[in-house]
Amino acid sequence: MGPPVIAVIDDDPSVRAATVALLRSNGYRTEAYQSAEGFIADVDRSEAACLVVDVLLEDISGIELGHYLASLGYTFPIVFVTGSNDQGFQKQAMELGCIAYLLKPVAAEQLLDAVVQGVGQAER
Repeated sequence: MGPPVIAVIDDDPSVRAATVALLRSNGYRTEAYQSAEGFIADVDRSEAACLVVDVLLEDISGIELGHYLASLGYTFPIVFVTGSNDQGFQKQAMELGCIAYLLKPVAAEQLLDAVVQGVGQAER
């Protein structure tokens, strides 16, 4: 089976690449998407045990993605990351049951801790 797969969904290429590099250097396999729509198109083929999702994506927001996936019956553990300190987004993310809601720039250890928790939840 191999190491868990983490799907990274972020429309900022440098953030997406840095997140993927961090996860791979810590033994995870990754899937990378620049949009929620890109992930939705591949969701049936995704091997993700956990999602790392930017809240403010250009197309469908990370929160909207979480709701859409839930409506289809998917129960991916989600770690939200954002550059916005909007309390409304945080409340919506928590109501969705996210693993963590982290403000950018995210400390590597903080993100990895959240991913470990998400992968653990997925394995139950």
